[in-house]
Amino acid sequence: MKKNTRRSAIVVCAAASALGLAAGPSSAVPSTVWTVTPSPASFQAANVGNIVLTATIPMTCTASNATGVMNSATGNPGDVADINTMNFGASGSPCTSVLGNVTTTSVTPWDVVAQDYNASTGVTTGYVGNVKANVTAGACKFTVTGKASATYTNSTGVLAVNSVSGELAVTNPVNCGAIVTPTTKPTFKGNYAVKQAGSSVIPTIVGSNP
Repeated sequence: MKKNTRRSAIVVCAAASALGLAAGPSSAVPSTVWTVTPSPASFQAANVGNIVLTATIPMTCTASNATGVMNSATGNPGDVADINTMNFGASGSPCTSVLGNVTTTSVTPWDVVAQDYNASTGVTTGYVGNVKANVTAGACKFTVTGKASATYTNSTGVLAVNSVSGELAVTNPVNCGAIVTPTTKPTFKGNYAVKQAGSSVIPTIVGSNP
């Protein structure tokens, strides 16, 4: 009887491990308290390297910047910042594509949403949400909506946007032919260096469980 009980316990433990049910470290529990420093505060962000929106064809911006307000938050997901302006391209440095220069008009606010925090690396994982932008590439016009996966690293202040297929969608394509259609799944990729507005202070985001 004891042998059967021991064998059953081993089987249960093995099954639990295979299914990822074995007890893990407390850091595996999603953060619910997000401490943003400074908070509340205005921020500014500028691209580090090219920003690329791909909707069948890549549209590349060598200049992009954003401003908004960051705040501590409670809950998961947690809205830790609102992006009130998001600009793509600059005077003398337009975004480009094979269809011609690209004009992107963002409809804000967008949100920076935190979902997980790695205390050992200081990296917050989440996404940029409530994304909406009207895009014109040559004669082709369309709207992009949805969200874009992102990470934020405290040590560098870099918000790395790296969306995956299916997070963003295309609506209302005009004069785009078969290049951009309602079934197109755009991606948005690029890095932004974030600082407290008017200073060199790099904001930090820390997630915890009370």
